[in-house]
Amino acid sequence: MSAYWGDSHGWIAVSVFGRDHMKLLVNAEEAFQRLANSVSNSGAEDFFSALVRCLGEVLAVDYVVISELGADRSEAQTLSVWSTEGMQPNFHYALAGTPCALASRGEVCVFSEGVQARFPSDELLAEMGIESFVGLGLSGPEGEIVGIINLLSRQPSALPGVSREVIRIAASQAGAELARRQAYATLNRNEARLNTLLNHLPGTVYRCRSDKDWSIEFVSEGCLALTGYAPEDFTSGVIAGFAALVHPDDLERVVDEVQNAMNRRQPYELTYRLITKAGEQRWAWEQGQAMVDEETQEVLLEGFLMDVTERHESEQMQRAVVRTATAITSRAGQDFFRQLLQHLVQALDADCAYIATLEPSSRDLLETRAVVIDGRVEDNFVYSLSGTPCAEILAKGECQGDDNVPIPLPAAPGKDSDWACSYVGRRLDDNDGRPIGVLMVMFRRPIRDYSFATSVIRILASGAAGELERETSQQRIQQLAYVDPITGLPNRIQFMEQLNELVIPQSANGKPLALVFIDIRRFKEVNDLQGHHVGDQLLRQLGQQLRHILRPGEFLARLAGDEFALLVPGCGASDVSAVVVRIQSALAWPIRLDDREYTLSANLGVARYPADAQTPGALFQCASVALHQAKQEEHGVCVFAKSMTENLSRRQQLTERFVQALNRNQLELYYQPQVDLKTGRMTGAEALCRWHDQEWGWVSPGEFIPLAEERGLMPQLGNWVLNEACRQLQAWADDGYVLPGRLSVNISAHQFDDDHLLERIQRITQAHEVEPKALSLELTESSLMRNPEQAVATTEALSAAGYGLSIDDFGTGYSSLSYLKRFAADTLKIDMSFVRDMLEDSHDNTIVTTIIVMARSLGMKTIAEGVETQAQAEALYALGCEQAQGFFYGRPVSEREFRKVAGPLRANESGSAGQSARRG
Repeated sequence: MSAYWGDSHGWIAVSVFGRDHMKLLVNAEEAFQRLANSVSNSGAEDFFSALVRCLGEVLAVDYVVISELGADRSEAQTLSVWSTEGMQPNFHYALAGTPCALASRGEVCVFSEGVQARFPSDELLAEMGIESFVGLGLSGPEGEIVGIINLLSRQPSALPGVSREVIRIAASQAGAELARRQAYATLNRNEARLNTLLNHLPGTVYRCRSDKDWSIEFVSEGCLALTGYAPEDFTSGVIAGFAALVHPDDLERVVDEVQNAMNRRQPYELTYRLITKAGEQRWAWEQGQAMVDEETQEVLLEGFLMDVTERHESEQMQRAVVRTATAITSRAGQDFFRQLLQHLVQALDADCAYIATLEPSSRDLLETRAVVIDGRVEDNFVYSLSGTPCAEILAKGECQGDDNVPIPLPAAPGKDSDWACSYVGRRLDDNDGRPIGVLMVMFRRPIRDYSFATSVIRILASGAAGELERETSQQRIQQLAYVDPITGLPNRIQFMEQLNELVIPQSANGKPLALVFIDIRRFKEVNDLQGHHVGDQLLRQLGQQLRHILRPGEFLARLAGDEFALLVPGCGASDVSAVVVRIQSALAWPIRLDDREYTLSANLGVARYPADAQTPGALFQCASVALHQAKQEEHGVCVFAKSMTENLSRRQQLTERFVQALNRNQLELYYQPQVDLKTGRMTGAEALCRWHDQEWGWVSPGEFIPLAEERGLMPQLGNWVLNEACRQLQAWADDGYVLPGRLSVNISAHQFDDDHLLERIQRITQAHEVEPKALSLELTESSLMRNPEQAVATTEALSAAGYGLSIDDFGTGYSSLSYLKRFAADTLKIDMSFVRDMLEDSHDNTIVTTIIVMARSLGMKTIAEGVETQAQAEALYALGCEQAQGFFYGRPVSEREFRKVAGPLRANESGSAGQSARRG
């Protein structure tokens, strides 16, 4: 292998192991002539392609490549690639691990053979099958390496002296051309950046002559935004010069200041008004200086213009606001408003100004707080929003008008108000953003600069609104503390103060007083279904309707939620019914909201002073007790009696003891047999919850079950009953006994609303190893109809899991036949209220008959509840009822008594679904 390394003085041989030398295809003279021809077209587009072609043909190599180094000098981009097959596409390559890396550092390198072995990571050498390599850096004007020229051959070769000179000359010319192209590209980029900078400045750059027109020679694109004229409008003569744009009132001053600066040979800086192409007035700030053109020796002006309208108006506005604010000596009350308007009129050169506030009683009326016309303070007056700009101001927050015709503006009655032709108005808001009034400024002439007037008014309006807020703050505090925000009625605090004022002074003479609590029925249902906004509207309308029935001296308040209270002085026992009728008549009026009509009723609780209580607090408590009792009554009206307190106390104690009994497993299941009406044999039983309290003895289910429903304890109670029923089935199975048929367990409406009811029941039955077919789940008709679609899905899931399903109390829940067909129940239980009188009442008999026929048509069994006589049993059997339960067959008894009544429970022999209670 041979390698040659070059320095700035010549070629240095490091080692030579070659056999053949690179041979010129032509003689030296022709080679230099052809080289000279190829580099003579410097600047031509095909310079590099002509050069590589010439070198390849003259030096008899397989490839010639000229590349440009990247910015970080780690990569290169080919500019021209020649091979024996012709010109090739350019490509991008990394220098690391290639012989080109040596050339990029300014070294001249020659590998006459074995270059692939020397640079094994250079995949391109292997792909091209290169054996010998020559590389030389291309130098720029400062001696820096800007590119590389490479000659590559597939055969070993060496460089004769003439070849070296040819390559050196080619590299020198190629470096010069590459440097020229890079410099030209840099110049173009710089010019583009300059143009971008000039055309994106927040203003415009110009050069103009110093003649009387200030004729434009150059202006940047920013002139369009500043003046409305494009650059070509100035240079093509559409507009004579920049002087034509200066406001006539400012032109003489501007010319003088520019000329003086030229005379002093100093820069100039000035602010003046421009008239745009659209005829608008803008404020401009200009900075420039005179300079002499080197070629023509003409004096030119160069500078920069910028739109400062907003800044100028802001400074002007600040001066006007400061002047107005400092001139006001009064800081509160009516004098503050008057002085504010007087100085505002002066600052804006206006003819009229006033401040008006919204009337609390009517949102269509405003009342002026101060009025200034032609510098004089006028009397205040009330006016309607209708037909004035104030309505628009209240809606939008800010408004201005310039119609060049008289504008109807508010005035005191009998005074002409159609003299203004332009105005600026601002809404005054409180701290919560609610409108409380308006600030208006009016002119007899059109306004030339709305923005200035609007800006001044915006600032001063905040002070006016703040003073209005301060003046009304005490009223608002009073209202917030004592008035209900929805209905406008007195609230609980004000009601209690009024109650004290009416009761305490009368304690000595005992004048009668009635306190009526009013609780709106089903209001929460409306609120939940229709939304709180509808609920609030209903409360507001109800408050208005109750106001209409008030008599002198009576006091109405909203206590909270859907509860109202009415104090009726002088109301004795004989007068209570008349008060109740008055309230009910007021509530009977239908309320129409959003195309829907609502008719509401109320529960009324009444207590009287001094008959029921002698203190305000005691009277309030008695009325609360009466209201609680009224909610239990069908007609919803209750007058307090002392026994109610005892009953309420018992209910409270009973609730507490029931919770303890439930948590301590002190409840018990009783069992009532169900029999086949044809054979008289037992077909199942119903598990019923019983509670024996150590202090109070047996507590009726009719008392503790409603308590559990009221206090939300039914899910817990229902789970206990189901657990205990399954435990008993498991215990019977362990003793070798099997209950004929199924054991029925009641599922409450609260349990049935649980989306995970099936999973809960399955966990309980599986824990006690009870088959689902051993249980019949009793669901009341009313609970199914709370959400029929959900009930369909739930009953289908329970039935599919193997549980029996009965619809309890059927005939009382108003279910439709369409839903009954879809409920996956197998049994209907006829409510005892129909069975009790079916022999005497034809209507009840018809109902029972209909239920039995309907059940048979749907493939369902029927069980009659409350059967107490032989006659009832025979009549039911005659109508086609299959089963029954009631006192005639046995009362609910404990598990021990149930065994005695039912007889020995026989082991399962038939394998029927009703006889298998234990998993096998």
